[in-house]
Amino acid sequence: MQEFMHSIKIKIYYEDTDAAGVVYYANYLRYFERARTEFFLENGINVAAYHDRGYFFPVVHVGMHYRKPARLGDIIEVTTEVTETKNATVSLKQRALKDETLLVEADVKLACIDKDGRPRRLPADLKKMGH
Repeated sequence: MQEFMHSIKIKIYYEDTDAAGVVYYANYLRYFERARTEFFLENGINVAAYHDRGYFFPVVHVGMHYRKPARLGDIIEVTTEVTETKNATVSLKQRALKDETLLVEADVKLACIDKDGRPRRLPADLKKMGH
């Protein structure tokens, strides 16, 4: 089976941190969103093109476990991997790492809906990513 995984590097800037120089916890949501977009593009899925065709992919669940902080000046790696696809959802595991040390881990579920917010079957190229 084909492995659907991708990673990006992110440098931590002053704007990402709190007064102690530690990444503000909610910023990981932004990093994970950016990594998901790059993950889909890397795998031939242009989310904007799907929007034009009436497919939308909102986040319907996020469970995050914060283990260690990233700090000002760090370069972290954010990985994205599909763990499951169903008729109208995609589940992913995302991780933020520094030098292969796990900092934050998230389980994310995206729904596939139409422009009116009703569930819609996943497109075939997304469905094939499931394990």
